[in-house]
Amino acid sequence: MAKPKVLFVCVHNSARSQMAEAYLRQMAGDRLEVASAGLEPAPLNPLVVEIMMEEGLDLSRKQPQGVFALYREGQLFDYVVTVCETARESQCPVFPGITKRLHLPFPDPALLEGSHEERLAGARAIRDQIKAAVRELAGRLAQDAEAGVAPGARAHGE
Repeated sequence: MAKPKVLFVCVHNSARSQMAEAYLRQMAGDRLEVASAGLEPAPLNPLVVEIMMEEGLDLSRKQPQGVFALYREGQLFDYVVTVCETARESQCPVFPGITKRLHLPFPDPALLEGSHEERLAGARAIRDQIKAAVRELAGRLAQDAEAGVAPGARAHGE
């Protein structure tokens, strides 16, 4: 049986989706294929690279990628998880195809203001929210796999 494929998407693939991808890769090991992408890929947010290094996850060499590039490559995903803020959900890209779509909204670390330390503290709070939500998602996906539930057959939180 093929491993379920999960795609995290946001506008730039520079912060939230990258963190979510890194955490799910760490938590799921080789049980899932995990990727992330954005509508308008932008360079990784240096704050995110810094705070993820604190967790032992090195994102410094990660390259943001575009949703449409994955689509043109013919990649299909069982789960597509948008991580844009609810207020900006309309800007969050949609990945076409037959898939289970989930929305886990998080604030954008790029919008944090203040000193470097204040922005780091804000980014850490967002990181910790993402980690908790991804842990819950990983648990649900593992339960589905153990129960023989086909990927995407049940919504997150049911």
